[in-house]
Amino acid sequence: MEFRHLGRSGLKVSEISYGNWLTHGSQVEEDAAKQCVQAALDEGITTFDTADVYAATKAEEVLGRALKGVRRESLEIFTKVYWPTGPGQNDRGLSRKHITESINGSLRRLQTDYVDLYQAHRFDYETPLEETLKTFDDLVRQGKVLYIGVSEWNADQIAQALKIADEMGFDRIVSNQPQYSMLWRVIEGEIVPLSEKEGIGQIVWSPIGQGVLTGKYLPGQQPPEGSRATDGSGGSAMIARFMNDDVLTRVQELKPIAADLGLSMAQLAVAWVLQNPNVSSAIVGASRPEQVRDNVKAAGVKLDADVLKRIDDVLGSVVERDPAKTQSPSTRP
Repeated sequence: MEFRHLGRSGLKVSEISYGNWLTHGSQVEEDAAKQCVQAALDEGITTFDTADVYAATKAEEVLGRALKGVRRESLEIFTKVYWPTGPGQNDRGLSRKHITESINGSLRRLQTDYVDLYQAHRFDYETPLEETLKTFDDLVRQGKVLYIGVSEWNADQIAQALKIADEMGFDRIVSNQPQYSMLWRVIEGEIVPLSEKEGIGQIVWSPIGQGVLTGKYLPGQQPPEGSRATDGSGGSAMIARFMNDDVLTRVQELKPIAADLGLSMAQLAVAWVLQNPNVSSAIVGASRPEQVRDNVKAAGVKLDADVLKRIDDVLGSVVERDPAKTQSPSTRP
């Protein structure tokens, strides 16, 4: 495993991190989830990403139990706040009330006194940004949170938050967690240039394009039973944008490139996002330990310019680059 700084901060993270969005507490039984976490630890992953909303808070509980007994100082534990965690009007968003209550719940479920990174899971149009940033800053001063990040904020929102933090003396955002893959490059036009200038690192999710970049989905054929595309708990909706024959045909044409490099398709996909110097870490998830062991082999892989051009030539116009695709709900869900 290799390590990178999280943005311009002093914190180092494993360049491949382990996330439990669609698995722990929902799709995967707890014993299997623990085996995946253990495989991640065995492979040198030290960075673990979750969120209060995953599996209706159960994912944090599973991760907390799976990491119990591991030396806390050797881990970087990340979680998030924004999406609903209860039925009430204040069980969502980025108000002082919800952030304060949410971090306390997350710490309890994760069985830890602090999280290394606390992330605003979306932008909240219903809360003054000053209120959100002041609350995050208070949590840093209380020692419950070490660093602050965001997820799926657009460039204007990030810039606005940095300006307020600088004017008010608040802790600055050090990271952003966007979707990023060979197929989904919407951060490259605006967010990455801003982040490079301001010292923000990307912790990217879905580097394998919801599994599409493994090549297991074939054009003109029904998706395999039990795959992400047939999952009714949220995965199928996310993957739908890639499930057309043009995308799937072009993905199949990446197989010779991976084979020439001695990589699996998944390894090629993860290695590709890590070529971007603004990426601090790529999040991988797993339902089986062998998936973790396969994905981590992308760590340290260098792809030369000719390989990157071959990939671009194959994918062509199916790549999504529109910065406007980075969106948060206009009202709290």
